[in-house]
Amino acid sequence: MSNLLEFLGVSEREDRLYRALLRGESCRPDLPPQGTEKDTTPAEPELTSLVTLGLATRTPGGAVRPVPPPRAVDALIDGRLRLLREDLEGEVAQRAVIESLFMERQTPVPPHSRNGGENDRSITQLHGIAAVREAIDELTFFARAEDLTTEPNGILTKESIAVSHPINMRLLRRGVRMRMIMGAAALEHETTLSYMRKLASHGAEVRISHLPIERVIIIDRTAALTPIDPARTSRGALLVREPGLVATLVTLYERMWEAAEELPGEDTDMPSDTERKILAVLRKADKDESAARQLGMSVRTYRKHLAIIMRRLDAANRVEAALIAHEKSWLS
Repeated sequence: MSNLLEFLGVSEREDRLYRALLRGESCRPDLPPQGTEKDTTPAEPELTSLVTLGLATRTPGGAVRPVPPPRAVDALIDGRLRLLREDLEGEVAQRAVIESLFMERQTPVPPHSRNGGENDRSITQLHGIAAVREAIDELTFFARAEDLTTEPNGILTKESIAVSHPINMRLLRRGVRMRMIMGAAALEHETTLSYMRKLASHGAEVRISHLPIERVIIIDRTAALTPIDPARTSRGALLVREPGLVATLVTLYERMWEAAEELPGEDTDMPSDTERKILAVLRKADKDESAARQLGMSVRTYRKHLAIIMRRLDAANRVEAALIAHEKSWLS
């Protein structure tokens, strides 16, 4: 059979090995696949290659299992698109395409496409939603490491999701770390909650804040957007590139992030992994300092999570929280 996956970057050998795994044949490198030719015996590097391509996963015991075909092909497509995008972005940068187009508009070139300069250390007023969205497009195009955002209102309209979704997926495909803090109203808004879970399934980190939060977007910790008027965000935003001010906004963001809680999963009656670990330690540790140390987190963070657990369980104290958690089968 010809290699149907060749156009997706899969070698003939990898194609045959993946098919052997789908047939349930041996997935251990020290055992040849049953009923296949000797040269199809998988070696460790080849199995690792399948895992890297997204065609297989490795179990805790070291065995390699095939990924279902729809997911496998989707992973291959994403991989090829990522490589193609990197090639095209490299060509765009080499040809200075963005700079050339901005010159036609007589608009300052975005800071990420230049090599620094005094103009980078400025605050620019952007008037109106259209100008803000254009700035977000420009900043995220050059994003390479991190995207930090908040949504104090907690509710996203279908229109705003339609605008932001392509940008968010583009960032996630490029491997940009995306963190989002949503207002508590998101938990009661089906459209928003569903979209947040979708982004989380693609690698975004989402938290819910029950405290007031400020509206801010920070890209690569070098540029930030804040509302001109927090009470009327439609007026526009301030584009901040001054390093000192951006650093201050990053510090503010980290504080809001620490005070927020994890996005609940589909089954909201079950604890998160962090909550399960805290409950397990709660039964053994006699002091918060000891428990936090065992979990590798600060005492403040530990107490924040513990308070959330007690609120979810409607427990008056920690002992009652442990008892209720046991009754709800949260603890094994």
